Formats: sequence, C-alpha cells, structure tokens
Amino acid sequence: MGTGNYSDDFKRDAVHQITVRGYPVLEVSRRLGVSTHSLYKWMKLFAEPASKSSGVDHEAEHRRLKRELARVTEERDILKKATAYFARESQ
Repeated sequence: MGTGNYSDDFKRDAVHQITVRGYPVLEVSRRLGVSTHSLYKWMKLFAEPASKSSGVDHEAEHRRLKRELARVTEERDILKKATAYFARESQ
C-alpha cells in the first residue's frame, strides 16, 4: 500500500463506502490501496456526527414501548381475573 496525498473527495468517498454502504474497512482498504489506519483516521475526520434527532427517536420509541407495556399488563391482569372467576364458577 503506497503512500500518497489523497484529495478530500477521495477520502469522503472512501468513508461513505464504509459508513453508508456498509462495506468492511479491510475490503475498502484493499480495493483502494489505502491502509486501514488511514481509513479509520479519515472516518474520524469525515464521518457525519450522530444527529440529535436520533436521540429523539429513541425517546419516542421508549415512550411507545412503555405505553404498550402498560396496555399488555392491563390485558394480562383482566385475563387473570376472568380465569379466576370462571374457575370458581365451574366448581
């Protein structure tokens, strides 16, 4: 793997292949003739930072799951009471 100065566009494209397309770093490294160390360094420089909106999505998902858990727990409790009621009736 040779040494050389690569343009920022080349570096961004390499990072894009890893972060967006999901190619393994080692595969991109071999295909482009760049060291894995360089790719990891470029990822730190050019990778998009995680946005705040992803945190909001997690919070919304958390609230949704809490509501669903409460609903399912209530349904379970109702079914338990119904089972106990019908078990007494059949005796």
